[in-house]
Amino acid sequence: MNANQIINMVVRMVMRRAIRGGMNAGIDAIGRTMDKRKADAGEPAQPTNAPNTAETTKRAKQTMRMTRKIGRF
Repeated sequence: MNANQIINMVVRMVMRRAIRGGMNAGIDAIGRTMDKRKADAGEPAQPTNAPNTAETTKRAKQTMRMTRKIGRF
């Protein structure tokens, strides 16, 4: 491996993390805006029959992992 390939690899890893952080921040901001709008409209932020948040998070992470595995092939 030459120096150019190593530098490109490191830059790609850093950019991937930065982009992922920006995307997560944007999605979180949109979610907060939507919750705020619902609260202003008098609607509950979460429906009373909403699934368990921890379970939903766990399923989302599993789905993301499976998607990454599928993308490798």
